[in-house]
Amino acid sequence: MEISLFFVLLLAGIFHAESKFMVYDTSPRLVPGKINVHLVAHTHDDVGWLKTVDQYYVGSNNSIQGACVENVLDSMVTALLADKNRKFIYVEQAFFQRWWRDQSETVQGIVKQLVRSGQLEFILNVGIIWTGFLFVWDCRNGGMCMHDEAATHYIDMVDQTTLGHRFLKKEFGVTPRIGWQIDPFGHSAVQAYLLGAEVGFDALYFGRIDYQDRDKRKGEKSLEVVWRASRNFDASAQIFAGAFPENYEPPPGGFYFEVNDDSPIVQDDINLFDYNVQDRVNDFVAAAVSQANITRTNHIMWTMGTDFKYQYAHTWFRQMDKLIHYVNKDGRVNALYSTPSIYTDAKFATNESWPIKTDDFFPYADSANAYWTGYFTSRPAIKRYVRMMSGYYLAARQLEFFKGRSDSGPTTDALADALAIAQHHDAVTGTEKQHVASDYAKRLSMGYDKAEELVAASLACLAESMPSAGCGNPTTKFQQCALLNISYCPPSEIDLSHGKKLIVVVYNSLGWKRDDVIRIPVIKEDVTVHDSNGKVIESQILPLVNAHVGMRNYYVKAYLGKTPSEAPKYWLAFSASVPPLGFSTYTISRAERTASTLTTSSVFTPRAMETSTVEVGQGNLRLTFSSDVGKMTHYTNSRSLVKEPVQLSYSFYTGNDGSDKDPQASGAYIFRPNHTFVIKPEEESPLTVMRGPLLDEVHQRINPWIYQVTRMYKGKEHAEVEFAVGPIPIDDGIGKEVATQITTTMATNKTFYTDSNGRDFIKRIRDYRTDWDLKVNQPVAGNYYPINLGIYIQDDKTELSVLVDRSVGGSSIEDGQIELMLHRRLLHDDSKGVAEALNETVCIHDKCTGLTIQGKFYFRIDPLGEGAKWRRSAGQEIYSPFLLAFTEEDGDNWMSSHVPTFSGIDPSYSLPDNVALITLQELDDGKVLLRLAHLFERTLTKHKGELKNLQPFFKRELDKNHTEMRGRSLQTQLFIEIPVIVVKKIGEDKDLSVMSSVELKKLFPGKKISKVTEMSLSANQEREEMEQKRLVWKVEGSPEKEPELARGRPVNPTNLVVELAPMEIRTFVIEISSLPLRKSQMPEDGRYAA
Repeated sequence: MEISLFFVLLLAGIFHAESKFMVYDTSPRLVPGKINVHLVAHTHDDVGWLKTVDQYYVGSNNSIQGACVENVLDSMVTALLADKNRKFIYVEQAFFQRWWRDQSETVQGIVKQLVRSGQLEFILNVGIIWTGFLFVWDCRNGGMCMHDEAATHYIDMVDQTTLGHRFLKKEFGVTPRIGWQIDPFGHSAVQAYLLGAEVGFDALYFGRIDYQDRDKRKGEKSLEVVWRASRNFDASAQIFAGAFPENYEPPPGGFYFEVNDDSPIVQDDINLFDYNVQDRVNDFVAAAVSQANITRTNHIMWTMGTDFKYQYAHTWFRQMDKLIHYVNKDGRVNALYSTPSIYTDAKFATNESWPIKTDDFFPYADSANAYWTGYFTSRPAIKRYVRMMSGYYLAARQLEFFKGRSDSGPTTDALADALAIAQHHDAVTGTEKQHVASDYAKRLSMGYDKAEELVAASLACLAESMPSAGCGNPTTKFQQCALLNISYCPPSEIDLSHGKKLIVVVYNSLGWKRDDVIRIPVIKEDVTVHDSNGKVIESQILPLVNAHVGMRNYYVKAYLGKTPSEAPKYWLAFSASVPPLGFSTYTISRAERTASTLTTSSVFTPRAMETSTVEVGQGNLRLTFSSDVGKMTHYTNSRSLVKEPVQLSYSFYTGNDGSDKDPQASGAYIFRPNHTFVIKPEEESPLTVMRGPLLDEVHQRINPWIYQVTRMYKGKEHAEVEFAVGPIPIDDGIGKEVATQITTTMATNKTFYTDSNGRDFIKRIRDYRTDWDLKVNQPVAGNYYPINLGIYIQDDKTELSVLVDRSVGGSSIEDGQIELMLHRRLLHDDSKGVAEALNETVCIHDKCTGLTIQGKFYFRIDPLGEGAKWRRSAGQEIYSPFLLAFTEEDGDNWMSSHVPTFSGIDPSYSLPDNVALITLQELDDGKVLLRLAHLFERTLTKHKGELKNLQPFFKRELDKNHTEMRGRSLQTQLFIEIPVIVVKKIGEDKDLSVMSSVELKKLFPGKKISKVTEMSLSANQEREEMEQKRLVWKVEGSPEKEPELARGRPVNPTNLVVELAPMEIRTFVIEISSLPLRKSQMPEDGRYAA
């Protein structure tokens, strides 16, 4: 007892504990030679997950989760004002912007003024100085949300980041420089090089990597790396990246300090019981040393916070104040308040060389049977909705620019906000509760309604007036068909008798002319179609099958609350030809009896007794089906001479319910299959074949809950497969995960390729990881990868490519085969936080059935090396489909009283085949935001062997020959007997993987371009400024000067030509003014370019 009391008194003397008021020394300092523990105070506020975004902000619905973001932000102000050394970091602009708008003008003015005064150092992302104290908001990503990295398309990632970054620039004049992706479930290459380096970030930090990978990296001290995620840009787009030792929470040892957390506080009042200062200091030092042992340099980061923490911020900061004070007095390690920016700069200052990381961090598993690959497909309906709205938003912004942005009329802003929130890592992923998923869909619907008004008004304006005359007040009322996917389109389902005509305006948001087939439902088959010149064009009538009618009637009732009118009986198909960034007009009217341009599809059902095979197809492509087994059997292309056995099939995995020795179940996040069952086509449901001049269709009822249509279009060399899956039966008490397989005889050697967020393709090898020796526990789930654009396989002769219409999970589980997961319905929660089974239903009058998913995928087989052109061009067409607008006309004067054809660019111009326009948007200040993207990966030179190992004679000869080879064929190879060097040029496409150019003068005809400023990807700083500020990290084993890869040159202000190297995206802010339209520019036929 006496010894204990002596020890307590000794500690009191050491730490000068006082019982009344204590001033804690939290002065920030970095101490050479000591472990510097950077305490990063943060909260992770999901923009929807267990509660909706609104519920999280105001703190309602707390029976689910006690979380109120408004309290977090309010509480932070008071806590930070108490000590100028305290710091805090924040991410989600969707919440911060709400909070900011609620503050008084006085508060906002003081904050802005103090930020502009320079009292905040530039290394901090957002510094707010308030009444003399430093109020540090290290706005890490700066985006509207912490977006997902698997189920998101790169255009959406760029758009949502731009919204947040431009807000921060406008309000505070700052540019975020740190990526903070701490919670997404795996990390993509595109996030690292595009949404990291290309937006000006110096570092990227994240929490989740595979448990096997993490264990290996701890032993090698390689949790922090230089990530070169792009083989196209290599070192020029590298970024410093760090994975946390465990997660994004405080380290082990009890350092959680929310009001109700059970970690021991620092009790430093000697007059009270439970005095524990030395114990807490020892805990701190032990945790610091443990982390330092797996980290390079003497700087470590502690993430002090987690989900929705700091609702009463003083409880955290009081304890951190004490820890910093007493730990620094102890002297064994040094502690300080810090931010990721300060930490990054400290790491950089050490001049350390870092290991290199390439490719990505997919798939992610946190234990042997917990692969987070189920969410690649979870909630496929909302994944499709997000993708549809993304393409629509791109087109709507173009039309908003052509019309002219209006502060009083409808805008695209609401859709922009809804899409930004939908990119959240618990939104498009499908890992949220059902009521939250419904909230995301509602927001998208409301945003669409506003954008639809804008699109209708813009098209009416452009169709009724010349651009130079301004819009005026258009009288045309256009309608659109948001539910065309379920065969519901009231504007096209009208009676065309008594001279009434249907006007269809078809808008093309792509930068090149597009020819494609349009399909719309009609009530009668006796119709004819005229083009913009008034010429009758070929069309085709197809019957609307019962399967589609039933789906239409059920879902219209479920979603609109009304029973639709009499269902149309037919699909009308016709070919549309539309100029780039423009529209063409088509007129549909009652057909004359003598009309020969309308063809009713022939429909027949082959019987096994009559014929064993059926061949269908348009032009060069032919598909052969076996009526005996009800399956596709062969793919033949007469132009490319490809002939390959191919089969389409379906199967389902039974979801593991977690009842065995490992309780891990399959759920919204986790894919853990139990058994696999092949679904055989029903014998009593034979093939139905529809033929016509524009397209052929093969219909097949696979089983009672899977229906498939295979289409081949005139002039196209790919097949389109439309599927309807659901309701998935669960009467047997077993959850099911439905997949489709495209099977060939190709010898693919375990290798396949998947896209990264719709951009680069990454090589995958089954049961293999580049960074560690994989222990295979889940041979199916562990080989699934996210797919946003497509997946392909190849052998030494051919390549099979499959493109998708939304984010899905996929793989090549067997050689020669591609597998896509289409739908999931599960009955157990996977214990990853959502606390709800993934069991989506649709209800009418309290009667609920499982959700049916309708979608499409597309496939094509090419000779080896020739598939990229289709993957890239068709991928753009899938992302940006034709936009259709309808109106009615009585009489024959539409073409004479309206502008039938429009192009927003010079009529003689189109973008190169390898370039896409991904942003054309009028900003609030009247300037124009323009983004151009090269679609193809660059030609790379691969060397096998090393020159330095050769004898001097061979080295001289090889150097000379290597130089001479540069202008030769891509297939040229150089062989020397032992040792060997092979020089081989590799590119996605021999013609399109090259530098390309865009003429801005022709992109903006009739307008004077007064200034072109190249910006960072998120358009918040000039590109040149960003490049000058970027930290250049040293890497292990690399030369002091890295080779420079070609990029487009600066834009010459005279010729205004933009160059784009392969895979390059360039962003510009353009200042323009309209020029008067000269009479010589007005075409006699009434057609014009903007």
